[in-house]
Amino acid sequence: MLPECRPSRAWRRAGWLLAGAAVGIALLLSSACSSFGQWHRAPAEEAALEASPQWHDGHFENPQPMWSDMTHAVLRLFETAPAQSPVAPVPVLRSAGEAFAVPPASGLRVTWFGHSSTLLEIDGTRVLLDPIWSERPSPFSWIGPKRWFEPPIALAHLPAIDAVLVSHDHYDHLDAPTVQALQARGARFVVPLGVGGHLRRWGVAPDRILELDWWQATRVGSLTVTATPARHASGRLNPQSDKTLWSGYAVAGAAHKVWYSGDTGLFAGMSEIGERLGPFDLTLVESGQYDADWPDWHLGPEQAVQAHRLVRGRRMMPVHWALFALAHHGWTEPVERVLAAAACQGVDVLAPQPGRSVEPSLEPAPVRWWPVQPWRSAAERPVVATKNGRGDERVEPPACGAAAPALT
Repeated sequence: MLPECRPSRAWRRAGWLLAGAAVGIALLLSSACSSFGQWHRAPAEEAALEASPQWHDGHFENPQPMWSDMTHAVLRLFETAPAQSPVAPVPVLRSAGEAFAVPPASGLRVTWFGHSSTLLEIDGTRVLLDPIWSERPSPFSWIGPKRWFEPPIALAHLPAIDAVLVSHDHYDHLDAPTVQALQARGARFVVPLGVGGHLRRWGVAPDRILELDWWQATRVGSLTVTATPARHASGRLNPQSDKTLWSGYAVAGAAHKVWYSGDTGLFAGMSEIGERLGPFDLTLVESGQYDADWPDWHLGPEQAVQAHRLVRGRRMMPVHWALFALAHHGWTEPVERVLAAAACQGVDVLAPQPGRSVEPSLEPAPVRWWPVQPWRSAAERPVVATKNGRGDERVEPPACGAAAPALT
C-alpha cells in the first residue's frame, strides 16, 4: 500500500484561499460581464443594424469624423484640474417626490438629478432621460469615478414614467442596475439602434423596448419622440464598440418642445434639427466632461451655447456636469463658462439646483447654488471642434453678439 499523501495545514489553508479567490474572481467577472451588456447578436439583429444609413463596414460612423490629440491626452492622463471635485457637500434638494403630486401649471416642468439624468413633464406625459442612480458609471461597483452626492430622490419615489429615453450605451448614460430597477416598475424604453440588446440581456421584455435610427419617431403618451443625429461614439469595454448608435432626442407635445442633445460634438447637422423639429422651448445641452484634446467628442460650454442657437432653442439648460469627474476641468467650470458665453450671445439659461423641479417659462434668471471657486476660461482652455476630423480645420467660434454662423 502506498503511503497516504496529506498536505500540511498551511498548504490546505493556501488551497482554500486560492479556491476562494477563484470563486470571487469568477463571480466578479460574471457580474461585470452582465454589466457590459450584449456581447453577441443574432443574425436578425445584425441585419437590422446593417440597414441603417449610419452603418458602414461593420459599425456605426459619424458623417463627420472625430479627431483627438491622443499623444497629448495620454501625457495629461493623470492631471488634476483646480477644484476638479467638490471639497464640500454639493447642495442638492432632496425630496420624496412631493412636487410631482401637482401637474405643472405651464405644462412643462424639468427636474435635473445631476449629470444628464433628468425628468421631463411635458403636456401630461413624463419621460426620464439617461438615468443613473448607481454610485459609479462603471461595470464594477468598486472602481471608477464616484458620484459626489446621493440621488436627490429614490427611484421608488419617482412618479409613474411613460418612457425612459437613453441616448447611448456609455456607462454614465446607460446604467444596468438603474435599468433593472425601472423595468421592475414596468418602464418602457426608447433607445438608439443596437442598445436594445443590452436591455434584453438585463431582463427587459422585448415588447417594452423601441430602437430608433436618426430621424425616426415614436409616440409616447401625448408626445412625439424623435431620435436626432449626434457626433459621438459608443461601447461598454467589450467587442461591440461603435456597434450601437448614439443620438439626441426631440420631444414634442401639443404645446411644448424640448431637445436633449445626448453626448455630442458640434456638427453641421444641428441646424437641420432646428429646421425640421424646432423651435424648442427648452434645450438640455451637454456642457461638461470636455477637453481641448478631444474637442469632437463633447461640446464644451461655449459650443453648447452655439448648439442651442443652431437648433433654435429659446431657453438652455446645461447638463452632463456636477456629478462625476470625467474630464480635466473644475466641477463648476461648465456652468460658469456657459453663463459667460450665454451673456455674450444673448441666450437665456436655466441652471436649477439638482433635485429642484422648475418650469422654464416661470423660472427667473439663475440663482447661484454652486460655490465660487477657480475655473479656466475659454481663452485659457478653448474647446473648438474640427470640421471633418482634421485637427488643422476647426469650426469658427461666433463673435460676441453675432448670429450663430452656419456650419459646413
